Parts: sequence; C-alpha cells; structure tokens
Amino acid sequence: MAERVATARAARRARPGPARLVALLAGAALVLTLVNLARHLPAGGWWAALIAPDADDPAQMFVAFAYAPRLAVSLLAGAALGLAGAMLQVVLRNPIASPTTLGIEAGATVALAVTLSWAPGLIGFGREWVALGGGLAAIGMVLLLSRRSGFAPLVVILAGMVTSLAGAAFSALLFLFNNHYLSGLFLWGAGSLSLQDWSEPVFLAPRLALAIACAALLVRPLTLIDLDDGVARSLGLGLAAARFAALLVAVALTVLVVASVGVIGFLGLAAPVLAQFSGARRIGSRLLFSTLVGASLLWLTDQGVQLLSSQFGTPLPTGAVTAMFGAPLLLWMVPRLKLPPHVGAGISVRIGGPVIAVAPLFAGLVLVLVAALVLSASLGQGLDGWTFAGPHSGLWDLRLPRALAAFAGGVMLAVAGGILQRMTGNPMASPEVMGVSAGAACGLVAALFLFDEIGRVERTLAASLGALAALAAILALARVAKGAPERVILVGIATGALLDSLVSVLMASGDPRATLLFNWMTGSTYGVGAPAAASSLVATLAVLAALPLIARWLDILPLGEPGARALGVPAALSRSLMLMLAALATAFATLLVGPLSFVGLIAPHLARLFGLRRPLAELAGAALIGGLVMVLADFAGRVVAFPWQLPAGLVASMIGAPAFLWLLSRKQTAP
Repeated sequence: MAERVATARAARRARPGPARLVALLAGAALVLTLVNLARHLPAGGWWAALIAPDADDPAQMFVAFAYAPRLAVSLLAGAALGLAGAMLQVVLRNPIASPTTLGIEAGATVALAVTLSWAPGLIGFGREWVALGGGLAAIGMVLLLSRRSGFAPLVVILAGMVTSLAGAAFSALLFLFNNHYLSGLFLWGAGSLSLQDWSEPVFLAPRLALAIACAALLVRPLTLIDLDDGVARSLGLGLAAARFAALLVAVALTVLVVASVGVIGFLGLAAPVLAQFSGARRIGSRLLFSTLVGASLLWLTDQGVQLLSSQFGTPLPTGAVTAMFGAPLLLWMVPRLKLPPHVGAGISVRIGGPVIAVAPLFAGLVLVLVAALVLSASLGQGLDGWTFAGPHSGLWDLRLPRALAAFAGGVMLAVAGGILQRMTGNPMASPEVMGVSAGAACGLVAALFLFDEIGRVERTLAASLGALAALAAILALARVAKGAPERVILVGIATGALLDSLVSVLMASGDPRATLLFNWMTGSTYGVGAPAAASSLVATLAVLAALPLIARWLDILPLGEPGARALGVPAALSRSLMLMLAALATAFATLLVGPLSFVGLIAPHLARLFGLRRPLAELAGAALIGGLVMVLADFAGRVVAFPWQLPAGLVASMIGAPAFLWLLSRKQTAP
C-alpha cells in the first residue's frame, strides 16, 4: 500500500504542471509560427505587414489578411472549444464528454446545412443562431435519451455518438440533393481555418469574451455540482438552473466555432483532459487551463498543418487533423481513465418476452424477405408512374441484382455485429460503433490513392485488410483496457474517429477520386450487375456456412478463458478465427453498402427482441433481419424521391439510427 502511494506521488511530481504545459505548447507553436512567417516574408517586414501592409506587396497583404487572421482565429476557436469541453465534463460528471462526443458539433452542422438548402434567408439573421438551434437540439436529444439511465456517462456518449452518425448520414443525403449549394460545406465541415480577412476573428472575439464572462460567473455553481448534489442543494444552489446555464454556455461556445470555421474534432476533449492530467484539479483552475491549453493546442496544430500543406502542396483541413491527434489521445486515455463506478451502467439492453418457437419465426422471416425481394425487383416508379415488371423484363434484370447486393450487405453486417457483441460481451458492439467499417473504408481509400487501377478483388482485399487491422487493434487495446465493455466502446469510438479523420483529409484534398469515394461511402447499390450480385451471394453463403462452426465457441467464450479451457475450447485460436470472419464479413458488406449503416448494431438486438437467445439462432435471425432491412432500404431509396436515387446505406442509417436511439432510451441503470 505504501509503495503504491509513493508511486502515485512520484507520478504526480513527474507531471509538467498546467502552466508549464501551456508554456511548452505555446513555445512550440511560436517556433512554428516564426518558421511559417519566414516562408512568406523576411523578418524585417513582419511588423510593417501587420500594422500598415503595402498594397503593392503580395507577401505583406497575405500576412496581414490571411496569415494573421488565421492565427487569431486558431487561438479564439481553440480557447472556446477547450472551455466548452471542460464545462461539459464538469456539469455532466463525465470525463469523456466533449462537443464532439456529445453530437453538438454534428447538430450545428446539420442545422446549417438544412438552412442553406431550404431556408437560406434565415442565415441573414445570423448563422450563429441557426447553429445554436442545431447544437441545442442535439444535446437535448442526447440528454433525453440518457435520462432514464440516470445520465450514465457511457449511455450519454453512446447517444451522442449515434446522434453524430445520424447527423452525418442526413448531411450526406442533403449533399446528394443540393451539391450545388453545399459543395463547399463538406470542406468547411472538415474544419478549415483558411481566411481572407478579419471578419471571423472580429465575429468570434466579443462573443467569446461574453461567454468567458458567463463561465467565470458559473465557477462557484460548477464547484458545488462537482462535489455532490445534496451538498449543492443544502447550500441553496438550484441544480437544474445551474446545469442548464452551464450547458447553454458550452453549447454556445461550440456553435460559435462551428458557425465560423467548421468542425474542429476532439479538441474539446483533448484540452480539458491534458489540463487535468497536468495537475489542474480545482474547477476554476480546470476551466482556465483548459481554455489556455485549447488555444495553444489549436495554434500549434494549425501551424503544423500550414507547414505540412506547404510541403505537400495540398491544403489540409485543420479540423480533421486535430481529430487525427485527438483520437490517439483518447486511445491513450482509455486504460488510464478513472471512470466513476456507474460509468458502465445502462449498457445492458434488457428486452423482455419469452423465448419462442424458432421454426415458425424463421419461416415467417424468410417469407417476408422473399416477398420484399420480389417487390423490390418488380415494383418501381417510371416516367409514367408506378410500373410492375415481370421476371423476364429488362427492369427486373436491373433491379434484382441491386436488391440481392443490398440483401448480402445487410446479412454480412448483421452477422459481423452479432459476432462482435457475443465476443466482447458488449451489446453495443458493432462494425459501425467499433470502427471496423471505418477500417474497411480506410483500407479501400489507401488502395484507391496508392494504385492507378484497382479491380473488385483488389478492393475486397484492401477493405478486408483494413477491417482486420482495425478490429485487431481495437481488441488489443481493449485487452490492455482490461476488457471492460465501456472501455471497448471508447476504443472503438476513438479508432473510428481516427480512421474517419484520415478519410476526411483525403476527401478534402481535392483529388477527383474523392468524389467517387464519397459516392461509394454513401452506400449506393446503383450500377450493381448480375456478376457482382452473384459474387456477393457466394460470399454471404460462405459467411452463413461458417456460423454452425462457431456457434459453440460463442456459447462458451462468454464464460471466460478458464471456463473455455476447461470445456476444451482454445480461446485464443477461436477468438482469432471469429475476428477474421467478422472482419471479412464487414469488408464485403462495406464494399456493397458503404460504412454508414446501423444494420450491424440493430439487427442482433431485433433478433433478441423476437426471442432468439441461443448464438446460432440469434445470428441466423439477425442475418435475415439485416438482409430484410437493407432490401427495404434499397427499395425505399429507389422510389421515395424518384427520379433521384437515395443510397441504400444512407437510407438504412436513417432507419437504424432512430431504432437504436429508441433501444438506448429503454436502457435501465444496472444494479
């Protein structure tokens, strides 16, 4: 015990201290700033460029009206996000709360996209008000969904994550219909700090000053909230009013940044964590140093981005790059986080209902699935309205391969999700949540950008390797994190965010292949022919044929390694084989319906809702349900907005996100 205390004291002494941390970050940022300035203008002309730039000197004009405003806005935006993240973590008592993980940034982005598409006149009243409405709606949804669990930290983060994914899917749908209006919104949403005048710093500075003043007034209420609700009430604090005020200030800070420069991912998480880790413990100190660390961190990151952009000749979005740094920070944090005892509460989905006869249920699901395939292949809209096509029609030959490909993608995602949930003992595991789909997407992106020509076999191999690498990394990190379900989810969130940020950087590069990549990522089955459909069905049958072989493992492995060993199951080998099966299924499915889908998450839950409890029955039922959902999504995407074609993956995510959020709202706090 004494040795442990001494080790903890030594670790605390080894920490740099918040003031020293700010000095280190600011010093490194200053060095890079001088390097970047020297690239544009000799040192003798810096002051003149800032005070009285010569209109005939392009270099001085650039420094005065592009470089200097960008530096100023990086300090302002970083300070705002650092303070917002610290306030969210305190008021929610959640060490992983941030504008990114709570969906506030996604809500603000969706609100701006909707307004630009359908009511652009409202922007004239102030884009910050539009973004504020979206941010408040997002966090309101998150808190409403997590209320029943007592605002368990993990449930709050899950609700925020799914809200963000649903927002991303909806934004992608808007982009497909309004790309002439929203073509710049995608690049802006990646968090670009490129400026051409001082309008954004002038916009941010007074509003940020007002928000900081409000935050200073809330230091005492937040201190009481951080202690205990009973103590706070006994001292006369109105908890509801104080929490609402703090949330309002945090959301306002976030949406001001989003409205000005787009989404700066994970900075609101990284700055408070670094400030607290360096020794800032009191609430006032945490808020102050989170603000300073946020400003220094974004300043440093943006200067590094500018230096890299000059080396590669391609402008990089700062927001996506901050996510690339923030996600590894979250991965590093996961094993070290001291989560409250109730942090894992609410992750068990308790679905009632008796176990029913399997044969009639499967017969019914198969009949409904066949009917959906026939309906999708035969019915549709044309120039003359609704048309019916028979099996020998040309329309049938065009529609049936699409439906079969959607079915195959849904089946494989559902199977992968069921395997992951059983393997990890985590009902919230799925290819989408754990970043496996993002890994498949990242593998495909790497192949597209590394090779001039790539066929279906090469695409499948690249996606499989990406999914396998992501899943292996997630499970390895989760093992370091002691395998707790809540930590596994955090690892998945961070891994998915890291891979998604890499994809965003590549897509924001302006490369023509980025447009093709975006179309694929939306999950469209448009253009799938008979050969592709046939190969997808063969892959699906192979995945389904493997299920009886792994059913016993899935039944025994949740008992733990000693129990599995006693029953003759090689735990390491069985886990590795199931990992490979889940990765391959995810890779094939991602190629067919894209990475934006909730089928892998929701289908196993629906199977259990129908009373399927045994592993083989649950996986088979989930496969049928997943295939049915994707077939219906493909059909709806084809007819709802005719002549427009909505990608099946996006339609499925618009179906799956509300369903998952409904399941999440039914969660009860674990005893």
